[in-house]
Amino acid sequence: MIRDIPSTAAEAPAIGPFLPTEGIHNLRDYGGYAVPGGGRVRTGLLFRSGQHMEASDADLALIHALDIRTIIDLRGTSERTGFPCRRHPEFAAQVIAHDGETSNSPPHEGGGGKVVMTAQRARERMLAVYTRMPVNPAMIAMFTRYFAALDERDGGSLVHCFAGKDRTGIAASLLLHVLGVHRDDVVAEFLRTNDAPTREVLERQSLPRMVEHYGDIEPEALHNLMGVLPEYIDTYFAEVTRDFGSIDAYLAARLGVDEARKARLRERLVA
Repeated sequence: MIRDIPSTAAEAPAIGPFLPTEGIHNLRDYGGYAVPGGGRVRTGLLFRSGQHMEASDADLALIHALDIRTIIDLRGTSERTGFPCRRHPEFAAQVIAHDGETSNSPPHEGGGGKVVMTAQRARERMLAVYTRMPVNPAMIAMFTRYFAALDERDGGSLVHCFAGKDRTGIAASLLLHVLGVHRDDVVAEFLRTNDAPTREVLERQSLPRMVEHYGDIEPEALHNLMGVLPEYIDTYFAEVTRDFGSIDAYLAARLGVDEARKARLRERLVA
């Protein structure tokens, strides 16, 4: 039985371990966090990860067993074409994706101009990603579809991008905010990506192209590109708050999350 636990970061959230995978980075359930009134975000319904191009047969069987009915793929057309996801033979989930690009030269793929990738440059590049994301029309469209799917479709969902940390991290953070999760726990969930035991999967998928473009990358710079920092999510929320006055005003004005949708999502996703 779930205990009545206040929604404060001082209390340990009932979050589960990363799911064991061989070719998928950062697969986990992002439920379990406390909300006001003693409830918790339901587990077994909300999953997040990186892409599934290198998913093993065992990985596909694991995904299939989760009974995921909806996949929100935040990658753009070129990413999906270059890195197509493997699917279980009985795959039947609805896949929601954008017809076009969602990110201009993702950091994990190289690009963005030939530079020596120092730790500071890596940090600045990532901060630019989070500064642009709130006004990126493609991401606004995909986050809108993400919330609509969670509101309208039954069963479990999985949201992912390439690395499962930036676009996916913001999607999960916005939903947890809507569900009433304490800001400290929202940030903790965002930063949990740094503890993923599958970093070698992401490096295998990304590092060769990054090295080809940038040359050798020092460890701190690599962490800034392949991991996440608190200031990344802080930057996103600061941009939204500056332009709209609050995260909730942005959600209503840009992502279709009005009070009625919030109530339905909480009814569906909080126990």
